[in-house]
Amino acid sequence: MFVSGGGAPGLTAAIAFADAGFRTLCADPAPPVMDREAKGADLRTTAFLQPSQAFLERIGLWDRLAPHAMPLQVMRIVDAGGPAPEPRVAHDFDAADISDKPFGWNLPNWLLRREMVAHLATLPLAEFRPGTGTAHVLTRAEEARVTLSDGTRLRAKLIVGADGRHSPVREAAGIGVRTLRYGQKALAFAVTHPIPHDNVSTEIHRSGGPFTLVPLPDWTGEDGVARPSSAIVWMERGPEIKRLMSLAIPDFEAEMTARSAHLFGPLRLVSQRTVWPIISQVADRMEAERTALIAEAAHVVPPIGAQGLNMSLADLHTLLDLAVAHRDDPGARPLLQRYARARHAEVLARVTGIDALNRASMVEAQGLRDMRMRALDAIYRVAPVRRVLMQTGLGARG
Repeated sequence: MFVSGGGAPGLTAAIAFADAGFRTLCADPAPPVMDREAKGADLRTTAFLQPSQAFLERIGLWDRLAPHAMPLQVMRIVDAGGPAPEPRVAHDFDAADISDKPFGWNLPNWLLRREMVAHLATLPLAEFRPGTGTAHVLTRAEEARVTLSDGTRLRAKLIVGADGRHSPVREAAGIGVRTLRYGQKALAFAVTHPIPHDNVSTEIHRSGGPFTLVPLPDWTGEDGVARPSSAIVWMERGPEIKRLMSLAIPDFEAEMTARSAHLFGPLRLVSQRTVWPIISQVADRMEAERTALIAEAAHVVPPIGAQGLNMSLADLHTLLDLAVAHRDDPGARPLLQRYARARHAEVLARVTGIDALNRASMVEAQGLRDMRMRALDAIYRVAPVRRVLMQTGLGARG
């Protein structure tokens, strides 16, 4: 197996295939940043929903991640779309309504990479080459031939393209993409706050996009005091993000406290601020000769509802099951076509749904914001609809 891409999906793919008995090499042109304070650190977080956690347990990775994970029992949706940035409606979607487990478990992305790289090093059938890109791909009916940027040449029965929204593997396979742009970007950073989060993930809607606080472990500052901490993803239109990034820290803290509707008291910045572009993107196909696309090589969504990486792990789960059932040739075209049929329709449906939610979160007109509030209220009050939406969001496999 050859896995192109060493982000969380690619590293997970390398671990999964190696754990299943396939000799696997994973390469990524950028060495992983595995320290929160280092330049280039990914300060976003990932919530592994129940099906993803079960999959990570199956491949032997969860035990390494579990000590760092924060359970997400409640997802709180707050509408603050009135004339003033104050909560008008707040509804708690509680995992206890549909399960005896939390919705998911949250971990910082930089820490994920650190733990995944460490686990990969313990697997005799896995090799990771950071700082090495995919330079050239040639596929034939019987095998794929890959040249890496360091000159290494290798042969593989299957190439897994997990190399991001600008995927070299996808480009080599001649697969097109459809991209939707929103004029949005996201600020990602960590904060402390005096009011505990109680393991509640809070998504606050006003305009421009959601402002989401995801629980982190308590943060101990230079004074030695441990304080409640959250990771924040703040989505806004591009010019507003540019303005926010230009603010001095005290002014930025005042703005983010106001945008949080003061639900957690004064917010204090305890990390650098990073900016991420927001798009939706879907590949025209998820397979080609000797090639399977997963994760952002196949689909990109705005960070709403913890769908991104969980969709990626659903891709990997399906592909791994097929490969294990056909060990003699895990890259055979009929197998890859079955993979694409199993995943592409669901991916399209989820991308469409998240696109609609993002557009609703961006509305500026007061009348439209009022309609959004009434829709949230109506959905929450009908218990069967609320439960179905929560189950759909988990993406539980039947």
